[in-house]
Amino acid sequence: MTAKNTYIETMKSQLDALDANMNKLEAKAEEAKADARDAYLEEMRKLRHQSKLASAKLDELKAASEDTWKAMTTEMDKVREALVHSFNYFKSQV
Repeated sequence: MTAKNTYIETMKSQLDALDANMNKLEAKAEEAKADARDAYLEEMRKLRHQSKLASAKLDELKAASEDTWKAMTTEMDKVREALVHSFNYFKSQV
C-alpha cells in the first residue's frame, strides 16, 4: 500500500469514527429539554457541516496525483483537527 493510500485510509477511519461519535452525541442531545435541545441540534448541524467539508477535502485528496497529494495533507490535517476540536468542545457542553 502506498503512503497516500495509507494516509487516506487512516483519515477516512478517523472521520468515520467522528461521525459515529456525533451520532451518539446527537441522540444524547435529542433527550435534552426543549430549550437546550434546540441549541444542541443547531450545534450538531454545524458539526455535520464541518464533517461534510472534511469528507469533501478527503475526496480532493483521493483525486490528487501522487506528486501533489502530500502538499494537501497539511490542509486535510487542519480540517480534521478543527472538526475534532469542535466536536470535543460540543461534547463537553452536553
